[in-house]
Amino acid sequence: MSFRYDNKVAIVTGAGNGLGRSHALGLAARGAKVVVNDLGVALDGSGCNLSAAEIVVEEIRAAGGEAIANGANVTIEDEVEAMVQSATAKWGRVDILINNAGILRDKSFSNMSLDDFRLVLDVHLMGSTICTKAVWDLMKEQKYGRIVMTSSSSGLYGNFGQANYGAAKMGVIGLMNVLHLEGAKYGIRINALAPTAATRMMEGLISQDSLNLMTVESVTAGLLYLVGEKAPSRLVLCAGAGGYAATRIYETRGICLLPEEQTPENIALKFEDILNPSMQTMLQQGGDQTVKFITRLAEKQGTVFR
Repeated sequence: MSFRYDNKVAIVTGAGNGLGRSHALGLAARGAKVVVNDLGVALDGSGCNLSAAEIVVEEIRAAGGEAIANGANVTIEDEVEAMVQSATAKWGRVDILINNAGILRDKSFSNMSLDDFRLVLDVHLMGSTICTKAVWDLMKEQKYGRIVMTSSSSGLYGNFGQANYGAAKMGVIGLMNVLHLEGAKYGIRINALAPTAATRMMEGLISQDSLNLMTVESVTAGLLYLVGEKAPSRLVLCAGAGGYAATRIYETRGICLLPEEQTPENIALKFEDILNPSMQTMLQQGGDQTVKFITRLAEKQGTVFR
């Protein structure tokens, strides 16, 4: 199986450095026409300089590919809509969206200002939402789209000092789950990448020997899989240092208590049964949980639904 993106148009946000740059180069090397979006800010979101995106565009063109630079701020709707319009004006469509742009404002929750909390959510969660909204109807009309959210182990599992970042990175998983359902009949497949790589965000956190193993290219290989013609949908693919794994949300079978048994004391007595993973399942949508609980209680009561 060979992965090519000839005649596909991709937008990669935050593509001036690190993972975004690697994703843009990887897509272009396999035939995609790429909008290299980067606001050119520092890691904390300060400053603004389009030169990083322009350098990546020159790299792509020097290798024989097609690309344009764009400096839209992903948190500003008008700028994002103009970015999409520039892509469609030049190439007629948008097939792939990589929501990669992000910043850090790390502090313990006690020391974190609400402004820093909001800013990180605005860039990661609202930025992904705004960019996705800007291409959504276009992809529905095309009956084709591939979208990747960028999540993180900070959201999936937690990291000290990253309450804002973790909340945003778990938020994009919820967004992915819903859009997977809404986009399925239109040929839109949406996934999430949870990367770990030697980028600006990792500097000073681990040893140089470890960083040398954590190439951005190893993560991009996973990204390229997620936007292929036969891509999955609603998958969280974790990638780093040549390792690839899936994070999936399962729900245990749990217990069922009759109305007269529904007390915290009985929940405590049966808590090990609640945690028992032997019959856990991956639910397909929120309503499945409600149906599961109602069905089990009805069966236990001998109730027949008509």
